[in-house]
Order: sequence, then structure tokens, then C-alpha cells
Amino acid sequence: MKVLSSDWEATASGVEGFPEEGLPEIAFLGRSNVGKSSLLNRLLNRKNLARTSSTPGKTRLLHFYRVRGSERSLLFVDLPGYGYAQVSKGERLKWKRLIETYLEVREPLVGAVLLHDVRRDLTDDEVDLLSWLDEQGVPSVLALTKIDKLKPNARAQRLKKLRAEVAIVASRVVATSSANGDGIPQLWQILDSILAQRDEWQETEFADSDEEGTGEGGEDAGEGVGESQES
Repeated sequence: MKVLSSDWEATASGVEGFPEEGLPEIAFLGRSNVGKSSLLNRLLNRKNLARTSSTPGKTRLLHFYRVRGSERSLLFVDLPGYGYAQVSKGERLKWKRLIETYLEVREPLVGAVLLHDVRRDLTDDEVDLLSWLDEQGVPSVLALTKIDKLKPNARAQRLKKLRAEVAIVASRVVATSSANGDGIPQLWQILDSILAQRDEWQETEFADSDEEGTGEGGEDAGEGVGESQES
């Protein structure tokens, strides 16, 4: 999908600040300093829409960005970074609750992208998060960041290793670089496929609802004819 424009939509510290539901939403999660803001800007072909903090772990809010594309409009949701050592345990717990609340209650959520520095091993929390998303029926993507920091042979080895550690299909593990744009088209292709699946599901739901409504109307009409003939 070609991005035509993108803008800030809303910032929220809790459910009360979430924008009205309507557009499909893709959530972006990741540890602090993983390069989330840089990747969002690269995806949207913007320089500073998603602001990069000079101090990792200081993004405490959910940021919603409206994306107008050639095929549809949607929202990207930038969730707070987690796991940074210089943030207090109590503050990390607040962020964790905020992230979990969004993921659990947000109806327009159609997919989640977990960003992970390709040079690091996955933590148990990250593996558990991907499994939890799968249990919730939320399609997930593992976007490996900073791939430009590794030489080609090392990239291939890390990609193979990390793909083997997660319970999602290999095609949804993509290596990316915000610096040179590697993997960005592939990531967009994955997101497009997730959005297309959502569109197909909605069309099926609407079709089933129409058939049920027609069936009920037909039965009522038939009963009315029968009663008229009897009288």
C-alpha cells in the first residue's frame, strides 16, 4: 500500500484517551531503544512524526497516528517502550498495565508488530507476548530492527535462529533497517495481508448477517400468508 499522508491522531495515558473506534489499528511494541520511532517514521516516509526520545524509556503514553493509504485508512499505535533499566519498577508496572489494557480491550486492533533488535536474544517475556497474542487471535509480526549493523552472513544466522524461537510463521518474521530501508516493503506487504484478511472477515460477517435477516423475514412473510389463507 502506498502511504498518501500520515498525521498525529491522539495521545492517551489510559482508555479514556483512546480515539473513537472505527479505523483498523496496528499496534507497535518493543523494548526501549529498539528503534520503534525510527521504524514508524520510515514506514510512513516521514522524518519526525514519531518523536525519538533522547532518553530511552521516557515514552510513557500511547500515540495514535492516522495513515491514509492508496487502498485504505488505518491507525498506527505506538505503545510505550518497556524493559529499560533506568526506569523504576513501579513505572514499568504502570506501562505494562497500560499496554495490556490496550491489547485486551481495543476492538479495532487487527494486528501487532513486535520490534526486536536483531543482535539480542529474545526474552521469555517477548516469547510469551507473541504466544498470548496468538491465543487472543491477534495476528503478530516480529520485525527485527537494526539489521544494517550486521554483515550478511551474521544476518542470515540471526534471522534463522530467531525464527526458530517464536511460534509464528517464518514469513511474518522480517529483518528491517530504518537507516537504509531494508525490509520496509516486505513489512508493508505483511501488514497489507493482515488488513486484507480483516476485510474478508468483515465481508463474511456482513454477508452472514444479511442471510440471517433475509431468512427471518421470509419465515415471517410465510406465516403471514398462511394465517391470511386460514382466515
